[in-house]
Amino acid sequence: MATIQSKITNGHKYWYIVESRRVDGKPRPIVLEYLGKADDLLKRLQGDVENVKLKSYSHGLCAKMLDVASNLDLCEILNKYVDSKRSYTTQKPIRNGLTVGASLMLASLGRACTIVSKDAWSKWAKTTSLEYLLRTNFSKIDSQHFWDCMDAFPEENIEKAELEILRNVMLQYSIYTETLLYDTSNYYTYINTDNIHCDIAKRGKNKQKRNDLRQVGLALVVSKDGMIPLFHHSYEGNMNDSKVFKEIIEKIKERLGLLGISMREHTIVFDRGNNSKKNIKTITDLNMNFVGALSPYHHKKLMEEASDGLEEHLVGDKKMLVYKTARTIWGVDMTVVVTISDKLKEGQIRGIHTSITSFEKAVAKINKSLKNPRSKKRDEDKLNEIVKSLISRYKLNSIIDFHIEKNEDAFEIKTTVLEDKLTMLEEEMGYRIIMTNRQDWTAEQIIQTYHGQSYIENTFKNMKNRQHLSLNPQFHWTSQKIKIHNFCCVMGYLLSALIYRDAVEKGFKGSMDSLLDKLSGIRLGTIIENTGKSGRSKAIYKLEEMDSEENKLASDLNIVEIHKKAVKIKGLSVYI
Repeated sequence: MATIQSKITNGHKYWYIVESRRVDGKPRPIVLEYLGKADDLLKRLQGDVENVKLKSYSHGLCAKMLDVASNLDLCEILNKYVDSKRSYTTQKPIRNGLTVGASLMLASLGRACTIVSKDAWSKWAKTTSLEYLLRTNFSKIDSQHFWDCMDAFPEENIEKAELEILRNVMLQYSIYTETLLYDTSNYYTYINTDNIHCDIAKRGKNKQKRNDLRQVGLALVVSKDGMIPLFHHSYEGNMNDSKVFKEIIEKIKERLGLLGISMREHTIVFDRGNNSKKNIKTITDLNMNFVGALSPYHHKKLMEEASDGLEEHLVGDKKMLVYKTARTIWGVDMTVVVTISDKLKEGQIRGIHTSITSFEKAVAKINKSLKNPRSKKRDEDKLNEIVKSLISRYKLNSIIDFHIEKNEDAFEIKTTVLEDKLTMLEEEMGYRIIMTNRQDWTAEQIIQTYHGQSYIENTFKNMKNRQHLSLNPQFHWTSQKIKIHNFCCVMGYLLSALIYRDAVEKGFKGSMDSLLDKLSGIRLGTIIENTGKSGRSKAIYKLEEMDSEENKLASDLNIVEIHKKAVKIKGLSVYI
């Protein structure tokens, strides 16, 4: 409840409308509106309200995030795994009135709502309704606050905390887990090459083309239903997918078992980058059902057999050419399905022609330099090595031929595209080989399950979105802080995925990114209203006028009611 208070400055009395909030755990008056001197206040009471101000805050997304976090007991769970000996105080894990769990939760919320540094987090939070909803003040929250809280959370406790949070998710939400999707991605960092205190950031082939920077890998398992993250693992950036899969597959099965998910009744889907004889044997020995893919290049005989046996099948609402057979691969009996995808074929053909164009431009550039009398002279053997390297780089070994001609004092590279080989290659494109140990499944079930892999690709796409949820940029320099940062980002994604799943069930048709944008656009206004009782005023909080879609979202997700009372977060501070 807001009240009027006065303050004497330089002998003059000034009036303010204030509201009591917690600052460092203690109640403090927070100014909502400056009313001026007694004369100014009298004018307001007589009806002169030209100077009354209205301020609004981004509300919908952060309010719903807090609501879901409260239902999952997120703060309380995180606080269980704080190590007070590592904390900035050995008495209580509290800083600026917030527990470590609360601070990590707020960091997760911030990452989902907008991409902002931890130093600028407080400034962003003041543009939202977070302070009002939690009845607290964030003026002292800075990067050091978050670093101290991250230091107090041991990296070995990440798995335990995540498991407990997910158990609450499984209890409160009916997550359909028959199909689980696994994939990996990497995220570049700005860690200096000479930094010897960070073991996890290594150089590798970066998927965002930042091979000049050290990177960190992230492995995820999500449910096909709602893309709910059920497992995550941060790993060294120079590890290939197959090695990562080998290291964590047993952890994945253990996590799923602890969540009550039996792999004999469920299926994990992964792409062919995780293939190896040892990995397939490990999965088989663990009695896990799986669907994966094989490279057509390494199974020429199967491709020839499939080309003569393709039959038209209806997969979903689409007709496809399909060939199904049984095969023993890496010592495991499997069902193998070969399909032709027109979309895949079109993309592969476009890619090969793009590579040919790029190769020809590179050769033309070399030829131009060879004609320049001032350029460095090269011998024929050296030129041969350069051209072979270019052909290998663009993966054109089977369709490009070349020779080097000597014209007067200069060399010239002559290249030829072998059209017959190119035609044969184009005819082989578009094939996809899917394997599974689900011997009882139809070709349609196998294909539709594997196509679910695109869901987790969308998950990583969301987690690289520079508006919401992105792990980048992150400015941490130790392995422990990077892992905690990734954990916070995955928690932010978990809350977002649960909200998105709820919205889709209520009829929302857009993407997760568009949902987060629309919820952020639902704003809460602060209005100073004169009650007419002895000059008292009060602050009224009302939702701004919304369009029809925002209104439906606010109603479907119960956002309309959230602002009418403080959000009670267990474990937020010692006072709440």
